[in-house]
Amino acid sequence: MEDEGRGMRETVQRAKSEGQRNLLTRRPPSTGSGQAGDTGTRGDRKSILRWPWVLCVLFLSCFLSSRISVAATATEILEKVDDLWRGESSFAEMTMHVKTEHYERSMKLKAWSLGKERSLFIITYPPKDRGVATLKAEQDIWNYLPRVNRVIRVPTSMMMANWMGSHFTNDDLVKESRMSEDYDSEVTFEGARDDNNIYELTLFPKPEAPVVWGRIEITVIQETLIPTRSLYYDEDGGLSRTMIFDEVKTLSGRLVPTVMILLPEDKPEERTVITYESLELGLGLKPDFFSRSTLTQKDLVR
Repeated sequence: MEDEGRGMRETVQRAKSEGQRNLLTRRPPSTGSGQAGDTGTRGDRKSILRWPWVLCVLFLSCFLSSRISVAATATEILEKVDDLWRGESSFAEMTMHVKTEHYERSMKLKAWSLGKERSLFIITYPPKDRGVATLKAEQDIWNYLPRVNRVIRVPTSMMMANWMGSHFTNDDLVKESRMSEDYDSEVTFEGARDDNNIYELTLFPKPEAPVVWGRIEITVIQETLIPTRSLYYDEDGGLSRTMIFDEVKTLSGRLVPTVMILLPEDKPEERTVITYESLELGLGLKPDFFSRSTLTQKDLVR
């Protein structure tokens, strides 16, 4: 009897163990009126229907992230172009050759800059223009005419006037406006063109910006972010002028275009060419150097 009782208990124990294993591994029936099966099926369907929404959200997140990245890149490119020929402080020597329908002339200039708000240009040649200077000190622009020994303030209305008979404006010279600050920008083309990988940026003026161009298109090399061409359009959308950047060289340890060619659209036979002969960066200039009294210092034209 003891053996039979022991055998019965072992049988019951094995049955309990098998029942527990069956309970753990048992699946709800897929057919019939049981609610467990219906709930599982509905859960699977909801999961399947949810996937397109998840994919859509992921796509939109990636798209928005890429647009933010491109916008930041456009701003960075413009900041580099704005400050390409100037550091914290700089000194440059350059020539300017002007060709118009009525005359052709050349000038030699010296230029100093400190940050974004101060710059000084002085003509050293030809003799009749020697000492003529233009100063930018924060918000003020001044011209000095040595023949009459007069310092004249340049009003805002004259910033787009031609400087010394060239096709460059007062604004071009002293960079009163900055593309990275006065224009909304967007990378509108990215890829290969004319054997170069380039970015093409399109700029539109901000509502309150004191600028005259209705649109600017700039092409830069992707690897160096050096500009090759800028197209300037008026407020009616007509092309007004083209700037070509050429002869890239290393000056003061920086890769820069040393030649800028400005071509007016309405006068295709005319042009102004600026050539950088030298460039020095990090001179440690002080703000008081860029003052009205500096304009009349004759030793600067030597």
